[in-house]
Amino acid sequence: MSLLESITGPDDLKRLDAAQLSRLAEEIREFLVQAVSKTGGHLGPNLGAVELTIALHRVFDSPHDKIMFDTGHQAYVHKMITGRHDFEQLRKRGGLSGYPSRAESEHDIIENSHASTALSYADGFAKAFQLRGETDRAVVAVVGDGALTGGMCWEALNNIAGGVDRPVIIVVNDNGRSYSPTIGGLARHLADLRVTQGYEHALDLIKKTVPRAPVVGNVAYETLHGIKKGLKDVLQPQAMFEDLGMKYIGPIDGHDEDAVERALRRARGFGRPVIVHCITTKGRGYAPAENDTEDCMHGGGAFDPATGAFVRKKGGPAWTKIFGEEMVAIGRERRDVVGITAAMLYPVGLAPFAEAFPDRIFDVGIAEQHAVTSATGLAMGGLHPVVAVYATFLNRAFDQVLMDAALHRQPVTFALDRSGVTGDDGASHNGMWDMSILQLVPGMRVAVPRDGARLRELLRECVAVSDGPTAIRYPKGPAIDDIEAIGKAGGMDVLARHDGSNGTRVLLVAAGSMAAPAVEAAELVAAQGIGVTVVDPRWVKPIDPALPELAREHALVAVAEDNGRTGAVGDAVARLLRDTGVDAPIRTFGIPQEFLDHASRGEILADIGLTPQALARDITEHIARITSPEAHDPAASDRETSDRD
Repeated sequence: MSLLESITGPDDLKRLDAAQLSRLAEEIREFLVQAVSKTGGHLGPNLGAVELTIALHRVFDSPHDKIMFDTGHQAYVHKMITGRHDFEQLRKRGGLSGYPSRAESEHDIIENSHASTALSYADGFAKAFQLRGETDRAVVAVVGDGALTGGMCWEALNNIAGGVDRPVIIVVNDNGRSYSPTIGGLARHLADLRVTQGYEHALDLIKKTVPRAPVVGNVAYETLHGIKKGLKDVLQPQAMFEDLGMKYIGPIDGHDEDAVERALRRARGFGRPVIVHCITTKGRGYAPAENDTEDCMHGGGAFDPATGAFVRKKGGPAWTKIFGEEMVAIGRERRDVVGITAAMLYPVGLAPFAEAFPDRIFDVGIAEQHAVTSATGLAMGGLHPVVAVYATFLNRAFDQVLMDAALHRQPVTFALDRSGVTGDDGASHNGMWDMSILQLVPGMRVAVPRDGARLRELLRECVAVSDGPTAIRYPKGPAIDDIEAIGKAGGMDVLARHDGSNGTRVLLVAAGSMAAPAVEAAELVAAQGIGVTVVDPRWVKPIDPALPELAREHALVAVAEDNGRTGAVGDAVARLLRDTGVDAPIRTFGIPQEFLDHASRGEILADIGLTPQALARDITEHIARITSPEAHDPAASDRETSDRD
C-alpha cells in the first residue's frame, strides 16, 4: 500500500515523520498528473498546493476547524487528504466535483468557484464562533494571490482587521498567478515580498545592536524604533498588512512543509487576525506545467502525461478563438476599440488582441465590478471597450452594468463566453443567468449568434452601436458548422420552413446555440404532418417587432434557449405577444431555475429536454392537445377536469 492509499482522513497525516511527508507529497503529485491527464481539470494550481495543504491538515483539526479554499480549484489535494481518492470520474456525472462540494464531504465548507469570497465567509464564521463562545475553533481561509485582486477580499479584510479579538488565519498561496500572471499593484507588492531579503538581515543587526546601546532615554529609543520601522517600510513592504492591524508571517517557502507548519502553528497561537504568506510554484514538480508560460496548465482537457500535450478534440474552431480573431480584425479597422479582461486574457480569447495592440488591452485582475465601471469611463472618454468575461461572472457586476454602463447610455460591449450549459465545472460555471438579468437593463441590446459566421457578424454590429451597451453571448467548445438562412422575417433569419400536411403550423424561435437542435427538431415535427417555421432572432433584446405578425400565422409559438427559463427570451417573447394582442399559445424551453450538478453538456441538455428529440416530442404532443376536438369543447374540458379530480 502506498502512503497516499493509507491516508483516509487528516488524522492519518499526524503520525507521519518528515521523510514520510516528503514521500507523500511526491505520491500526491504523481497521482494528480496521472488522474487529471485522463479527465482534464485544474492541474497546475493543485501541484503547487501540495505541501501547503498537508501542513494545513496537520496543524488544524478539520472539520472542527474551518478550512476554506479561494478559489476551490486548488482543493484536489484537500480532497485526497480527506479520504477521496477515486478521481476516475473527476468532473463527470457521478464522480467528484472539480471544486469543494458539501454533498461530498463534511470537510468541504463552502462550494465556491467564484474568486475572492472566502475571506467574507471566514469573517462570518469568526463572528459566529465568538457569539457562540466557541473559542477553540480556528477559521482558516486559503487565498490565491490572484483572488486578492478582487475588491470583495479587501472589503472582508477591512472587517477582519477590525475584529482584533476574532482570530482569522489568512493563508496567501502566492504563485504570482491567477490563470495567467497576476496583474496590478498588489501583484507588484507581493512580488517585492517574494524577493526582498535585505530586511531580515537589517532587522537582525538592529536586534543585536539595540540591547547593547547605552541607556540614553526616550529620544534614542524612538530614533532606533523609527530606524527599524523605516527599514521595514523600505526593505519589507509587509507594512501594508500590518498597518491594517494584522500580524504578518512570511514570506514562507510554500514547498517546505515543516516551515509552513511552523508558521501556521505560530499563527494559530497568536489569537488575532494573521496573514501567512506562502510562496509556491504553480505546476510544481511536473515540468510541462512549470514550463507552460501561458497558465502553467491551469485547467484543460485530457493530456498525455509523458509530454503534457493536450488531447485535441475534433471539431471546428472554438467559439472563443473565433471571437479573438474577429477582435483583432476589428481592432485593425478601429483604433477606438479596446479590450478589458478580468484576469482571464487567454481563457476569453483576448491574447491575440493584446499581442497585436498591447496598449489597448487592460487586465484589471479578478475585479468584474471594476472592469465594467472602468469600461464605462473608457467609453465616456471616447473609446469603445469590449469587456470579455465568462457569462457566469457577469452576475458579479450586475449593478455596474445597470447603474453605470446602461444608466449613462455608454457604448460598452460585453462578450459573454461559456454561456448556457458548460457542464463539467458544475453549478457555479453554467452561464444560465445572463439573458435573464440583461432583460432587466433599460437600453441594453443582446445578440445571440447561432454559429461562427454570426458571431463575427453580430460582434461587428455590437461595436457599431454608439448610444448604449450591448452584449453578445456564445457557448463553450467548438462552434457548429454555419447554418445559412433561407429567408428573412424583419431582422430575423428564417432557418427552416416546412409546410406540413394537416394545415397546422408551429413557429419555433431558436436563440443562439439552440438553432441547430431546433432545425433538426423541425424535421421531426414536420414528419408528423405539422408545418414548422424556424427563426433565429439574432438579437433577443429587444425582440424583433416582426415577430408578433409572424406569430399570428401559427397555431403555436415555441421558444428554445440555452438560459434559465425565468425572465429570459421565452418570457420576453410571451410578453411581446401579449402586448401586441397576439393570443397564440406559447411553449418555452430552457434551463430549469435550479443549480445543476456537474456532468457533460450533452448529458445535461438531455436531462432538461433541450435535444431535438425532446423538443419535437413536446411540440407534437402540445399541438395534438390544442387541435383535438376536446380542446374546442367546453363540456369535454369539464369532463376531463372532473376525471382528473
